Amino acid sequence: MAPRVVSVEADGGSRGNPGPAGYGAVVRDAETGEVLAERSESLGTATNNVAEYQGLIAGLTAAAELGAAEVDVRMDSKLVVEQMCGRWQIKHPGLRPLAAKAAGLVGRFAAVRFAWIPREQNRHADALANAAMDAAAGRPPSGPTTGQPPATPATGSDPATTPASWEPRPSFTATRLILVRHGETEYTEQRRYSGRGDVPLSEKGRAQVRATGARVAELAPSVGAVLSSPLSRCTATAASIVEALGGDVPVRTEDDLIECDFGQWEGRTFTEVREQWPGEMDAWLASPRIAPPGGESFTHVAERAHRVVTGLLSAYPGETVVVVSHVSPIKLVLRDALAAGDGFLHRLFLDAAGISVLDMWPDGGVAVRTVNDTAHLAAL
Repeated sequence: MAPRVVSVEADGGSRGNPGPAGYGAVVRDAETGEVLAERSESLGTATNNVAEYQGLIAGLTAAAELGAAEVDVRMDSKLVVEQMCGRWQIKHPGLRPLAAKAAGLVGRFAAVRFAWIPREQNRHADALANAAMDAAAGRPPSGPTTGQPPATPATGSDPATTPASWEPRPSFTATRLILVRHGETEYTEQRRYSGRGDVPLSEKGRAQVRATGARVAELAPSVGAVLSSPLSRCTATAASIVEALGGDVPVRTEDDLIECDFGQWEGRTFTEVREQWPGEMDAWLASPRIAPPGGESFTHVAERAHRVVTGLLSAYPGETVVVVSHVSPIKLVLRDALAAGDGFLHRLFLDAAGISVLDMWPDGGVAVRTVNDTAHLAAL
């Protein structure tokens, strides 16, 4: 039976940068450290970074072929780790296609966690990479490819003289948030402002949330928690997700996830509000600090949403959490994750039952992976 969690150790390098290049990758059982697969290849003439990315791609491909559900990637390339985590920009155009290919492979797993390790803890992959570089340069191998380091390292430092050992260590792991907007209601279909009013799901909305539950279960077979706004259109959506996940995770309602209070605009269309409150509408669209008459500002909603996210990062580090809420709280979380301006709030459209996914690291790093995915609704 395929292991659920594997570790991928990957490395790559070149002699000359660019020069004769190659990569190595090792896939291990994360629990026992048993080597499940090795990959290495000469690349001809290439740079260190290209070879490192190729090593990552080979390792992820091997993990997928083994049927793993989760992967802990361990590399001594800080550049690759930081770029794949979304904390560093990919400025070199030659690396972008490789990073995109790696990201596509990441999406095939329930979870992928990246961690930087010192070079001495990456000896097995380093040995494979050096053998591949020797082949690219037309030399005999400089060392065996069974975990023993080569006589001439790829870059700097003195060669070690003993085989690499497996030492489990904590990964620098992201908390994944799966943000789900509730299914359609009568107000959604009529494009009416729907804030604190407890409008139930429509028949179409109930069909949508069943499809959404199945999609979330594909994205995250295991979740740490399912949180929901207390309004019934969200709790019903969350219940469908929990059912699809097997019913083991209870729904926790969170008042801070409730929709913006639209005050006197509740239940009205944009056209009706524009006709009756033109000045107030202009002011509201111009600033998140302005509230609808008798309602709540987006600034206040953002404070609520931020409290929820901060609490989740503390309570569920490294886990996946499903958050079922409304348009405004989800938009505000995405605005902050993308470091976008306030105009983002009125330009982003979120469909009923749409799914957005983001990863958040303990050091403040953020990677937005999906925004408003509705592919699961195509057949409805």
